[in-house]
Amino acid sequence: MTEKFVYLSPEWGQEVEKRLCAELDPEKMNNLTSSMTNRYAQCPDGKEHFFYVGFENGKVSSVQVGIGEGPHAEFTILGDYDIFAQISQATLGAQRALMTGQLKLKGNMVKALKLASLVDRVNKIIATIPTEF
Repeated sequence: MTEKFVYLSPEWGQEVEKRLCAELDPEKMNNLTSSMTNRYAQCPDGKEHFFYVGFENGKVSSVQVGIGEGPHAEFTILGDYDIFAQISQATLGAQRALMTGQLKLKGNMVKALKLASLVDRVNKIIATIPTEF
């Protein structure tokens, strides 16, 4: 049986980083330098969690998960655990969640929309990780 990672656990974060580093090509990521912190509300344990990913020149520079607000990032996305879980399972698109108000964005919306296809690539890779939600 394939090992399942607990969503937002340190082990899940390590697997995300490993897969993103292996599968994202810097050129296909438009040599992006940016960062994003997803802040999760309404988590099953009653705490607020975060997932942070940073890019430098199209390469993953940092992936962090934990409890609390998380590191400062160019973009902060706020939403409920269930919405982020659907995005991480590729059953809901991040753009759709933003446009329907299920997620809130702090940062430059115009730049965020330009980066949406790159974020979709990240989410598609995350969706391949066997995860227990």
